[in-house]
Amino acid sequence: MKITLKDEYIKLGQALKAAGLVENGAQAKEVIQEGQVLVNGETDLRRGRKLYAGDTVTFNGEEIEIED
Repeated sequence: MKITLKDEYIKLGQALKAAGLVENGAQAKEVIQEGQVLVNGETDLRRGRKLYAGDTVTFNGEEIEIED
């Protein structure tokens, strides 16, 4: 699945919501803080992590590619 950036970056929690992998910000915060989300293959516990074109997010067997 791909997310096209409208601005310079998108935050990790917003990307999970935009991709439909979580229902709301509270759920995004929970799965991120539990270490269930990988950014570029590494666990990241920051909901506000900025994602740029070329980054990939993996959660629950789904992969999100960030593109311009």
